[in-house]
Amino acid sequence: MIDLATKSALVTGSGRGIGREIARKLAQAGADVVISDIDLTTAQATAGEIASEFGHRTLALAADVSKEGDVKKMFEEALSAFSKIDVLVNNAGITRDGLIMRMKEEDWDLVLSINLKSAFLCCREAARPMMKAKGGKIINIASVVGLMGNAGQVNYSASKAGMIGLTKTLAREFATRSINVNAIAPGFIRTAMTDKLTDEEKAKLSGQIPMAKLGEPNDVANAALFLGSSLSDYITGQVITVDGGLVM
Repeated sequence: MIDLATKSALVTGSGRGIGREIARKLAQAGADVVISDIDLTTAQATAGEIASEFGHRTLALAADVSKEGDVKKMFEEALSAFSKIDVLVNNAGITRDGLIMRMKEEDWDLVLSINLKSAFLCCREAARPMMKAKGGKIINIASVVGLMGNAGQVNYSASKAGMIGLTKTLAREFATRSINVNAIAPGFIRTAMTDKLTDEEKAKLSGQIPMAKLGEPNDVANAALFLGSSLSDYITGQVITVDGGLVM
């Protein structure tokens, strides 16, 4: 059983969805967890639920992680509360889909800023305390579309491909400091977004997956738990696809 009882984690975009499930999984393993979300009310609700259920310290913080000032303040408050951040999960992300011929410049900029720039800012802030601690785990939530592309998602695909490049580069920069940097590339995961699809649309998606079913947020959280633990100490610069075999 994975034990994170002495660890502190920060998960961005963790008020809901996959980020929430990752935060829950880390807390269940014993970690104190910072719940960061642009919506403070959502972050507080999730932090309260996790603290009540698992009995570990939580901290809810509101942050727009695409903004340098917000990220700096977030890390200051997190380090003040927990004194260290052992695990950073860059999960915050949005979509603004559309074919490139009709995509607005602001939709490109917004997705790249929130999905990719945020990871850069958070990794930069995490670097110093992790180096001082002589270790740490950084987990970037990418996507299979960053590996294979997807029509109508040029901005999202580019942001996730960029996150994979960021992961591999930082893995090289931090390797001698015992800081592991890896990425998880989820496939089609059952979330609030996919719940809005019709049964026909869900069946079409499932038909593309060798395992013939959508994944669950818990499937991604399990991979994050592994990468956040000592079991992954000799793994860095990797992209783990959680996709039912979609990308092989």
